[in-house]
Amino acid sequence: MTVKIDIEKKLPGFLLKANMEFGNEIIGILGASGSGKTMLLNSIAGLVRPDKGKILQDGRPSYDSIKKINLPSRERKVGYLFQRYALFPHMTVAENIAFGLSSADRGVKEKKIDELLDRFHIGEIRNRYPSQISGGQQQRAALARAMASDPGILLLDEPFSALDSYLKNHMMKEMKSYLKDFKGTTLLVTHNIEEAYRLCDKILVMNKGKADAFGNRDQIFQNPPTRVTAEITGCKNITRGVLQPTGKVALEQWGIEVKRGKEGFAGIRANHIKLAETDQGENCHPVWIVDETPSTFRTTLYLKIGGPPEDSEDYHLQWEISKEEREFIRNKIQPINIVLDPAHLFYMSE
Repeated sequence: MTVKIDIEKKLPGFLLKANMEFGNEIIGILGASGSGKTMLLNSIAGLVRPDKGKILQDGRPSYDSIKKINLPSRERKVGYLFQRYALFPHMTVAENIAFGLSSADRGVKEKKIDELLDRFHIGEIRNRYPSQISGGQQQRAALARAMASDPGILLLDEPFSALDSYLKNHMMKEMKSYLKDFKGTTLLVTHNIEEAYRLCDKILVMNKGKADAFGNRDQIFQNPPTRVTAEITGCKNITRGVLQPTGKVALEQWGIEVKRGKEGFAGIRANHIKLAETDQGENCHPVWIVDETPSTFRTTLYLKIGGPPEDSEDYHLQWEISKEEREFIRNKIQPINIVLDPAHLFYMSE
């Protein structure tokens, strides 16, 4: 499946302008609320009509403003798993799945339903209603319904947002297995960086209705091209870099200079900061611990470079470390020394 999108949709104070192409791959779509993620999915599904442009599936238009083509959703071979699953409350699980097979004759339909119930391990709840099953079972039922029409495109709109953390991890593992067998294009909208990284081949970052970045998952995370993409993909340490006459780059808010770099913005991820083995070295910097935020297994430390803090908001960097690392440095005399490895510093545009 090849999906080509070149559309515009204008709303008061907002313009979706999407020009992109996808293949048989899993695309994670990240972006702030209101960036156009769900509108893009709805346009592909036929739930929103763009103002102009075209949407092609293997060269065949499902929407073309010039040729006046706008296929209804049921004819687009698109499966859609909505954020809250949108199962019909008055239908059983089997009846919900059957809704996606309205054009099939009864014998074919019953066989397909049985296949999907077995595939998604929900045969024992086929006669139950959505209110009678768990969140994980609802997700499986909704995914079975989305797959009933053998779609070429699968749209997933924050499919794990309604699940608790334990069930979410389990369902992500299941989803990864299902998507591995899907021979088409999958678009997964999420606010969760971990979901995107675990499930997707490529990442699309949306910003104000446009693609801010699109590419290989590791490439986007390791070298985000813009500040917006860096922030959306979870980078907490960003500062302006100013090229000096000496050839060094001054990282202004951090009060340090580095030998290798360029004008624009510099960033380093919180887990890439390291404790220095000595207090010497060009990438070694003294820091004071300003504050900390513990979580279940890791701790985030807030650091100030170059001098003691004036208050709890006077910090430059966030440093994410294990609980064991935190205990190791707890009784060390401040300042402690950290390393900002140039290999982990990345540079980006505004």
